[in-house]
Amino acid sequence: MRNAVGLFTVLTLAAFGAAYAQERGQEHGGPAHGFTPSKPPAKGPAPTHNTAAAPAQFNHEKPGHPDAPHVDGNKWVGRTGPNDPRYHLDHPWEHGHFTAGFGPSHVFRLAGGDPSRFWFNGFYFSVAPVDVGYCSGWLWDSDNIVIYEDPDAPGYYLAFNVRLGTYVHVLFLGNS
Repeated sequence: MRNAVGLFTVLTLAAFGAAYAQERGQEHGGPAHGFTPSKPPAKGPAPTHNTAAAPAQFNHEKPGHPDAPHVDGNKWVGRTGPNDPRYHLDHPWEHGHFTAGFGPSHVFRLAGGDPSRFWFNGFYFSVAPVDVGYCSGWLWDSDNIVIYEDPDAPGYYLAFNVRLGTYVHVLFLGNS
């Protein structure tokens, strides 16, 4: 009987601990209720064939999903296409190309900064101005991200936040 009570106590504490952690994660920009981030996608998005560049609506995609560009399984939700003027650059790759690796076998831990300039492993990036609002919950000194090439926006990369399951367009600013 004593073992059963002990087991019940341990399981109850574990359940409360998990609920507290989930609630705390939401307070600090954690995943939206009802949305479980996928693991980093095996590959980046395919080029889109949209001819119009209308901003995407994220909050109506599925109840509980983030109101931000995100990955749902293998689907990159929120892509607008190659004609989106918000991601046009007159001088793509002005600071060179990022060469430290793409995709889920290259997970990088953010080491500091903010959306205007952040870094990891001596590489520096900035979030596209139009995407800054989508990374308000990012932890700039500790989140893990994965970088993907963006086939629709020359000069931009996509930074996928592993903890949140969301992504933003980023510019490579160079390395030290």
